[in-house]
Amino acid sequence: MTRPLPTVTPNTWEFLRDPMIAPTGFREYDARWKYPDQINLPGITALGLGLGTQMQARGIAPVIAVGNDYRDYSLSIKNALILGLMQAGIHVRDIGPALSPMAYFAQFHLDAPAVAMVTASHNPNGWTGVKMGFERPLTHGPDEMAELRDIVLEGRGQPRPGGAYEFVDGMREAYLDDLAGDFRMTRKLRVVCATGNGTASAFAPDLFQRIGVEVIPSHNRLDYTFPHYNPNPEAMEMLHDMADTVRATGADFALGFDGDGDRCGVVDDEGEEIFADKVGVIMARDLSKLYPNATFVADVKSTGLFASDPELIKNGVTADYWKTGHSHMKRRVRELGALAGFEKSGHYFLAHPIGRGYDCGLRVAVELCKLMDRNPDKSMSDLRRALPVTYSTPTMSPFCADTEKYAVLDRIVAKLVARHRAGEPLAGRAIKEVVTVNGARVILDNGSWGLVRASSNTPNLVVVCESSDSDAEMRAIFAGLDAVIRTEPSVGDYDQTI
Repeated sequence: MTRPLPTVTPNTWEFLRDPMIAPTGFREYDARWKYPDQINLPGITALGLGLGTQMQARGIAPVIAVGNDYRDYSLSIKNALILGLMQAGIHVRDIGPALSPMAYFAQFHLDAPAVAMVTASHNPNGWTGVKMGFERPLTHGPDEMAELRDIVLEGRGQPRPGGAYEFVDGMREAYLDDLAGDFRMTRKLRVVCATGNGTASAFAPDLFQRIGVEVIPSHNRLDYTFPHYNPNPEAMEMLHDMADTVRATGADFALGFDGDGDRCGVVDDEGEEIFADKVGVIMARDLSKLYPNATFVADVKSTGLFASDPELIKNGVTADYWKTGHSHMKRRVRELGALAGFEKSGHYFLAHPIGRGYDCGLRVAVELCKLMDRNPDKSMSDLRRALPVTYSTPTMSPFCADTEKYAVLDRIVAKLVARHRAGEPLAGRAIKEVVTVNGARVILDNGSWGLVRASSNTPNLVVVCESSDSDAEMRAIFAGLDAVIRTEPSVGDYDQTI
């Protein structure tokens, strides 16, 4: 295998022949590139050969489940990836168009040791990528990604005989059957099903009907141009649209899904957007009654309520705050034997006996409907209001180039740590500690906090702030944190702000 080039000129003979792969696409736990600017089809084939070589070198049985999301170029990319996998001697079991969690499910259902899902997740059109894993329900973490990057970029892919291709029919139906099980609602629920014209449009409405939920459709027609907005239930644009539909229809709540269906967003019956970490606390309260003394993992972007909520404390909950990112969270949930993990981005990791430990937005949707069924006298807004009040920002992402963001973050973290050591305040309050497990979470003396970290998937930093006191304090924390961030000239504009 020849070494892929970092750039090849488009519209040339070489572009159709020679593999091109921008090294920055190998991220912490996903592979993700702009296509065809940063990777071409021969580059995708080289990636497949590298992934297959990695499987062989690790002694993984040479069988892999492969799927693709609903974008107009994803099938071409999947076919190019499959070509490389087969070159490496791998038996490919192609499950067709899929959600990422359907591909993870296929690993269990087909007893396939490995998975590769072609998706750019919630990134806008023009992006592509692969979510992959060898040890179900886990996906590649930093070590596996670094190993794969080196195999691919150093041209160490090894062709072998024995590659095979098989199309597996019926996976969508098996996945929906598994999600619904024998559960049927006993209370009437009217739910806005928001899929943003993405892949979940082919799954979520059917699933709700199977469990006896009345569906109020919202952009449920498959359309890979995403005519309304990019399906991302962490983006206020999608959440506001869900809220407008709830208010217009009098729905019980809205559930929204991202481009590959592994995340779920919630808007309550009053049109209030409940960020996913708060939904996690609502779920943890309910689940800890059924499973006392449970452990829950929350990512560092999440609310402090997992540790401080009186109901969770009463139910004997152990809270563990861990690194953001689906691969990090899946590993931590398994390592601790936790009942569930929650990320502010809308990834939920429901482990045995609720789920299999991987992130599935549709599994979360079913479990929220079950939760409402167990609380027939409560509305979603009742459950929201029952939580201690905190004031949170959405996830805000200022631009910072992939080649610079980690060095920029290191300098920002050092400045925040120095501020703490010097006894300097933030937002007019003393800094209690700076947690540096994943960026910097600056915790104030009243438990309020602000976080800055590097995005693993896009050329951005990530900023989240929460006050236990007031909206004004939350804004002051953001202003104080942003002032430190702005000392770095290469940090650009935010995608959304307060």
